[in-house]
Amino acid sequence: MISRKNMGSASPLLLITLVLGVCFATYNLVTMVMHNRSISKLTIYNSDGGIFVDPIIEMPESVRKLKRAKMPFHVALTATDAPYSKWQCRIMYYWYKKQKDLPGSEMGGFTRILHSGNPDNLMNEIPTVIVDPLPAGLDRGYIVLNRPWAFVQWLEKATIEEEYVLMAEPDHIFVTPLPNLAHGGYPAAFPFFYIKPDQNEKLLRKFFPEEMGPVTNIDPIGNSPVIIKKELLEKIAPTWMNVSLKMKDDPETDKTFGWVLEMYAYAVASALHGVQHVLQKDFMLQQPWDLEVGKKYIIHYTYGCDYNMKGELTYGKIGEWRFDKRSFLRGPPPRNLPLPPPGVPESVVTLVKMVNEATANIPNWDAE
Repeated sequence: MISRKNMGSASPLLLITLVLGVCFATYNLVTMVMHNRSISKLTIYNSDGGIFVDPIIEMPESVRKLKRAKMPFHVALTATDAPYSKWQCRIMYYWYKKQKDLPGSEMGGFTRILHSGNPDNLMNEIPTVIVDPLPAGLDRGYIVLNRPWAFVQWLEKATIEEEYVLMAEPDHIFVTPLPNLAHGGYPAAFPFFYIKPDQNEKLLRKFFPEEMGPVTNIDPIGNSPVIIKKELLEKIAPTWMNVSLKMKDDPETDKTFGWVLEMYAYAVASALHGVQHVLQKDFMLQQPWDLEVGKKYIIHYTYGCDYNMKGELTYGKIGEWRFDKRSFLRGPPPRNLPLPPPGVPESVVTLVKMVNEATANIPNWDAE
């Protein structure tokens, strides 16, 4: 049994809906943290402060024009002690240190939340807090199910000076200094094209009852990257954990959402607490689909990059030239990876150059 501090109050019916079938103690839902939401347009900000409008939610004018002092955020990523996770964390932390103090950055402290339960050989290299994994077998081989539980533990035990937290992942590289993209009580998030609440209403109603409002209240996001007030995350995290477990326990939901199940769970948990995110398209880029770095802040190298020697994408087929993080499951990539052939997009070239710079400068890289 896992128990954590009471997170507020909510109706018994909603609590029963959330935690039925979950072997953990329930967490009380807080009342909605944001009232008076305007349900007409969705505002997406780019790095120039420009606004793209999509018909869901409109940001209040006062938030749009908000002028503020510097607001540092704490960078937090969940990780395991597997070699695959460790080499990505080392590269990620290298670029965090490079960008942290440059003009425009509002990055504060950094924590690797290690949910393997035991220390590893990176404890002296990367600031790390050790938390427990889920009980054996509960994740059913879906390792990211440990992520919300890791955040619940970290938020309870850690001393975090910053008011805001960036939830990041090991395969993120800070390509430019990252400012705090959140707007007051509105967290900032990256919109994922494959998170489609409106197309999965039947499933989502199992976890987001009709009395909570339209399914479009669920943002098309995952938990990362998200910049959010610490106090909001403390409220959302236990619900995120319970919704994740309940979704995994539901065969239809598990089959439909697959590897993005935990992302949907965060989006649902946020909506249950009335938390609306400002969607930031410039937050992140993903090769090979995003061709230019432009004014993006984070490179997310989750997809494999395969090209022939003419520089043509051969996605779905192993290319004559390739970079795929899954090629290095058992150990780190070698130093000085070959650059892509001419014609490959700038975003992919930048990724390889940044990986090479990090591996050239991280001590004992090949020994990892």
